Amino acid sequence: MSKKDGAAIIKMLQMRLHALNDLALTLKHIHWNVVGPHFIAVHEMIDPQVDQVREMIDDLAERISTLGGEPKGTPGALVSERSWNDYSIGRAESIEHLGALDLVYTSIIEEHRAGMKATDEPDPVTQDMLIEQLRGLELFQWFVRAHLESSGGHLSTADARTERKAAEQAAEEARGRP
Repeated sequence: MSKKDGAAIIKMLQMRLHALNDLALTLKHIHWNVVGPHFIAVHEMIDPQVDQVREMIDDLAERISTLGGEPKGTPGALVSERSWNDYSIGRAESIEHLGALDLVYTSIIEEHRAGMKATDEPDPVTQDMLIEQLRGLELFQWFVRAHLESSGGHLSTADARTERKAAEQAAEEARGRP
């Protein structure tokens, strides 16, 4: 691998590291702030996701080191280098958090897929790692979406572009269900 390719891959992996560190913190935030009739189901669904995301984080950091980089795992580095805002939902109903979390997963999955495509030629080892992580992330999103989707395939958050809007739409649709 050329130094130029290696540097680009390290930079991309660092952003994936930031995204997954942020996701792990967001998941714990949801775990602590979820309320409502489906509290226990969501509360217990989140912790295994946190554990697996933390394993993904470790894999990314070790891959950065393997490629000669220096993984940055501090909160300051995450905040100063990220291109997204903090998760915007506080204490809220389960369905609201799930609506917002669906958008979080969509963003992370899209960026992971971009990284997967970028490593196709220069670094199939990193690509393989990202593919494996995508399997887990997409599974977690499926778990979330199972709460947001009707039996006819309609996703309550389908046209939402912000976490708040997704939370509102998910709550509104849930009010109409038995």
